[in-house]
Amino acid sequence: MKYSAYLAGIALTASTAVGAITPQTGTPHGTGSTGGAFGLPTISAATKACIKCHKQENPAIYAQWGDSLHFRANIGCFECHSAQEGDADAFNHHGETISVIVSPRDCARCHEYEVTEFKSSRHAKAALILGSLDNVLAEVVEGNKGMVTESFPMGVSSAAVNGCWQCHGSTVKIHADGSLDPATWPNSGIGRINPDGSEGSCTACHVRHSFSAAQARHPDTCGKCHMGPDHPQKEIYEESKHGILFFANEDEMNLHSPKWIVGEDYSAAPTCATCHMSATTNQPVTHDVGMRISWNNRSTLSVRPEVSDKKLGLPGADVPWQVRRSNMQDVCSSCHNQSWIDNFYTQYDSLIDLYNTKFAIPGKKLYGLAKPLMKPVKFSNKIDFVWFEIWHHEGRRARHGASMMGPDYTHWHGTYVIAKNFYSDFIPELENLVEKGLSSGDDAKVAAAKTLQAEIDKVLHSSDHKWFIGEMDPKEAAARKKAAKEFESRYKK
Repeated sequence: MKYSAYLAGIALTASTAVGAITPQTGTPHGTGSTGGAFGLPTISAATKACIKCHKQENPAIYAQWGDSLHFRANIGCFECHSAQEGDADAFNHHGETISVIVSPRDCARCHEYEVTEFKSSRHAKAALILGSLDNVLAEVVEGNKGMVTESFPMGVSSAAVNGCWQCHGSTVKIHADGSLDPATWPNSGIGRINPDGSEGSCTACHVRHSFSAAQARHPDTCGKCHMGPDHPQKEIYEESKHGILFFANEDEMNLHSPKWIVGEDYSAAPTCATCHMSATTNQPVTHDVGMRISWNNRSTLSVRPEVSDKKLGLPGADVPWQVRRSNMQDVCSSCHNQSWIDNFYTQYDSLIDLYNTKFAIPGKKLYGLAKPLMKPVKFSNKIDFVWFEIWHHEGRRARHGASMMGPDYTHWHGTYVIAKNFYSDFIPELENLVEKGLSSGDDAKVAAAKTLQAEIDKVLHSSDHKWFIGEMDPKEAAARKKAAKEFESRYKK
């Protein structure tokens, strides 16, 4: 059966309510869209042929599909995996032209609106890490060229293949015979670059072959990637009141409801999806996870999301952070009053300002001034690792902790470790570089060392850091001494 002829037989119906408002643009969606939920009157002959074999060969896949909404709509193997001759990853399989990979472009045949939103999100650009500083660690510092494949005859690091690429996505490579290179497949990284040129993997969240909305709504799904030392959102969520409420009341969450509006279909707790994606009484579901985020806390300094979206060429560059914050506050208002919401954001913004002002801005400048005194190879200096972990690990943890109300991650895993390493490792390493530079006999290094020392002195004599050199303001010192005595008199046994 020809794919084009097959598609012509599918009846499409609108999947979204006419007039619903998208928070990104403020315009109606669902009007004139060709994408939508659909069904077939019966399971196709091509899919029946697939089932005959795969029910025996892959019974778990068959069972997952049988529990899906796709099954109820008579959408099966062929409808998703069918391809056209000439597609990069197409091959003949028992007389049918199919592809192993089902890309967002394939999903858009029916879920056009959702895919369009996803393409506008930072999730779709996650594979950009393949050329970033992070990947230098996995490819060079941690790894080697030991994994040799047809697409990587000079070798590739298995640390990157099994680590970074599995969350961020690989660039899927196709062999001459149509098979998929094992360094790049299997892979369900959310920013995967597919053979058809599309970006992303819907199965990163809607795991095949059940493609369950309930499963995508569960915080454990986000935990595949959003955990660990540099972005522990899953652990932060579990620590927060939101996570505590969810795991105590999971059976009240109504996760399998087709309509899942906070305050109407569930009220026990929010999940990651609730806050970042799912519907409220005023907003529809969105697959652009940046449309409710008012700070981007990924980089050395926290910046507004429209700034980072502009660098990636995303349409979010035209959506100011105030609109995004309003979108998130709409979610918050399902459970909290406006005063509570406003005060939370005051606390959160204050933590961002603390991190940026006290550590990120001066630290970044000091690190830059130190470079002429360092070995030029990335991560060949101790200070490379110290500074990287201050902003990339500890700084992110503190900022993410505050954004999601995780006090332990904000403080003990965050600001405490930032301060400890800033004062006990970063500053001493800078001073070592100054000392070596001054005694080097190299005029350029001597000049660089003097410039760096002047900036160190400026930073340490600033109001944020002068306590470190014993120059705390006398009034503050007296107030702290008085508070310590009061504490001792209150609790001393």
